[in-house]
Amino acid sequence: MSSATMNIAVRSQAVCASSTTGRSEKHVTRNRATGVRSGRDARGCTFLAGRDGRLLRSQGSREGQASLTRREAGGPNFDQLSCVNDFPESDALFSDDEEAIMKQLEALRAENDKLRDRLSSVKQKTVAAEEELVSKPSPMGSMNSLRVSSDKVEEKLEEKIVTDVGSTTIMAEGSRSDELRNQWMHKDPVPKTDDPLTIVLVSSEVAPWSKTGGLGDVAGALPGAFATRGHRTMVIAPRYLNGTKNDALYEDVKFTGKSITVWLAGSEVTVGLYHIFKDGVDFVFVDHPAYHREGGPYGNAYGAFGDNLFRFSLLSLVACEVPLQLELGGYNYGDKCVFMANDWHSSLLCVYIASKYRPYGVYKDARTVLCIHNMAHHGTEPASLFSSLSLPDDWYGAVEWIFPEHMRAHELDKGEAVNPLKGALVTCDRILTVSQGYAYEITTAEGAFGLDGLTRGRQHVLNGIVNGVDIDEWNPATDEHFPDHYWPGNMAPKAECKRKLQIELGLKPDPDVPLIGFIGRLDFQKGGDLIQDAVNSHGLLDQDIQVVMLGSGDPDFEDWMKMCEELNEDKFRGWRGFSVPVAHRIIAGCDIILMPSRFEPCGLNQLYAMRYGTVPVAHATGGLKDTIEDFNPYAHEMSGAGTGLTFSPFSAEAMMGSLNQAVDVYMHHKDQWQGIQQRAMDQDFSWQRSAAQYEQVFRWSMMDRPYA
Repeated sequence: MSSATMNIAVRSQAVCASSTTGRSEKHVTRNRATGVRSGRDARGCTFLAGRDGRLLRSQGSREGQASLTRREAGGPNFDQLSCVNDFPESDALFSDDEEAIMKQLEALRAENDKLRDRLSSVKQKTVAAEEELVSKPSPMGSMNSLRVSSDKVEEKLEEKIVTDVGSTTIMAEGSRSDELRNQWMHKDPVPKTDDPLTIVLVSSEVAPWSKTGGLGDVAGALPGAFATRGHRTMVIAPRYLNGTKNDALYEDVKFTGKSITVWLAGSEVTVGLYHIFKDGVDFVFVDHPAYHREGGPYGNAYGAFGDNLFRFSLLSLVACEVPLQLELGGYNYGDKCVFMANDWHSSLLCVYIASKYRPYGVYKDARTVLCIHNMAHHGTEPASLFSSLSLPDDWYGAVEWIFPEHMRAHELDKGEAVNPLKGALVTCDRILTVSQGYAYEITTAEGAFGLDGLTRGRQHVLNGIVNGVDIDEWNPATDEHFPDHYWPGNMAPKAECKRKLQIELGLKPDPDVPLIGFIGRLDFQKGGDLIQDAVNSHGLLDQDIQVVMLGSGDPDFEDWMKMCEELNEDKFRGWRGFSVPVAHRIIAGCDIILMPSRFEPCGLNQLYAMRYGTVPVAHATGGLKDTIEDFNPYAHEMSGAGTGLTFSPFSAEAMMGSLNQAVDVYMHHKDQWQGIQQRAMDQDFSWQRSAAQYEQVFRWSMMDRPYA
């Protein structure tokens, strides 16, 4: 037998002997004492179940009977002591002879002494065996080495536990992050309508084929939301070909084989119709040489095209014919539909429906809705061009316009003109703008640009609906223009987006320095001059901030951006031109988006910014005021409220006040800043929200009789 095995055997013997001896001594002593306390005559106890040493109770005792009853019911008996008798009835201890009892006790003491000696011997052997194991090396190592190994095992186990706990925590955090991402990506089912409408949207531009601003985004995204809700939807727009890479966007748009001829500008004009079915929508493109020229949809480097009135009156007149003549899916759209004209470019559609079709019983069940995206553009032309519009002579008053004296060229100028937007205002069935704030502003002298009398007169049919955004394209969790995706509950990658943007722009990467961005046209409306004034006169760049501006427009302002960058290389970057990927990275990487627009019908950059957790600072006008809830740190029991900051009046001082407040919150109140980000990202700016409101207005228009 090995030393280790012998050691274990010796230990077992010692433990058994010790336990046996202890039980015997205690048992005997307990029984003796119990026998004495139970009465003078130990034989007064009677066995409950024979003579084999079981529980006893006193005879004739009612308390004992009650005790037994409680014990049989499962409870302990504390009313009367009971004992266990280990001895036969002939034992000397049950004798009345005291001498016999003493002899028996002496014998028991002697037996106990022997057991103690045996226990002592076993303990000595155990100690000797342990010493031998310590002094003699074995293949398993010494006891000390075993103890060291044991300690190492314990350390490893502790490390393993810590690792497992850490892994579990990481897995839990990852699982929670995935859960939050799924919540962010979740889209509620879109309810299908039981009463579908036939909707025809007419626009001068439609994304992605043609786009200069928000109008293209609306025409490209809103119809898809209508189709998702169950409405049959068509979009009609020009087919622009300008010899650039954008022409390739029309490769999948196929000629329908259908041409339409209309009478316009004193002659017959024939156009071809191209079609593509996408996202449940029929996109129809009007093809004519007037749309094939260098430049953009409205002009080139030399200014606006001189024949724009012809180009867009052609679009409007053809749009009236397409639902009647073009079969799509086996049948045409028919004359019971809702036309949605957008801005002045398609506004003559409302006049044509009222003057050339309804009087002859066509489109008597159709309705026209004018949506104003920018009231600043009316499409006015000299009154001499009225005859080119192919309108009945008695309808001249619908489009007649007289310029105020201060806007006339000379004293002999009568200021007579035709105004397509004015014609739509007096003939359409409903009027929409792209925000409630802007709906009010176009009823004022400042916002209506001379048409405020008409808009106030039709205020009862005027509504405002905020634009939506394409939540698939503008999604920080999936954006294809940067790799570090984030969402509410997982905002850490946004800091990496900022760092990479700073490197891309050549600025010092510093997470503590607020990065402020501007994206927009460099013109009078967007308020770039307010930023210029803040830099030159109010020390904007004297602060510990960084600024990036992306845009093009006014050449003088572009030159100023270049100069400002040269003077402030460590704080300012001006990117002349426009780039969609760069715009996405600026929205994601900046901390603040600055929007000092003089007027803004809706605005999209503030919607993009809030969806990306970038805080907007904007002039409180139009759609900016409607979509940005001003920051209030004291609301909701000091937990804060608001999704951005606004300023008013339109001045550099007011803008600097709000901007300084935003910078202070960013640098010194991180919890409040994170609250602004979270609330901004929680906003619903999807097109489905907007589409439901548009649908309601369309149904209101169908309830009323035609206005003209």
